Amino acid sequence: MGLWDVITGRSRPKPARLDSLFLVPSAAITLETTLGLTPTGTGSVCYRAATGAAFAQVQAEVVELLNADPDEPDVEIRQDEFGFTWLVVHDDPEDEAGIGDLMTDLHAVNASLEEHGFGPGLLCSLVPFAGADGRPVGLVYLYKQGTFYPFAPAAGGDRRRDNLLEIQLRDTLAGELPMEQDLSRWLAVWGAPGL
Repeated sequence: MGLWDVITGRSRPKPARLDSLFLVPSAAITLETTLGLTPTGTGSVCYRAATGAAFAQVQAEVVELLNADPDEPDVEIRQDEFGFTWLVVHDDPEDEAGIGDLMTDLHAVNASLEEHGFGPGLLCSLVPFAGADGRPVGLVYLYKQGTFYPFAPAAGGDRRRDNLLEIQLRDTLAGELPMEQDLSRWLAVWGAPGL
């Protein structure tokens, strides 16, 4: 922070630590061995879409980049009920490199949007997991904080959270991922792709 920033009361946002996304594959092994949760093969990046031709062009370029390899999974763009845009990547959960490839794709989406000046619109990345009973759990990466938190919808589908499971997930992954300690930032991601 410089003198002018102090005088005007402005601060510069912390740069995102996108490389933390590459820690998820080892955390996925921990989740599978300790809690029986496996990656679903889906991942997504949530952002507040900007208006204008420049953003539409960058969004199209990101999708084209990810869809360029015929051996790689296609990506799609979805809008949720709250007006946020999700860029969704589908990988084969049975592929040995699946979660690693998925994290590379999510990193590329975040980095591309950031590189083109749309970083302030990035909100989070989501990696869904499922238990043996099919119940979904999400690992959410907060772009602006550079931290993760778990999101566990309660069984029954009535938009309640399983807070005990979320705390258990946080404690299980505390040694592997930078976990968000401020619980007020553990926002619900209802309607997110894969949950």
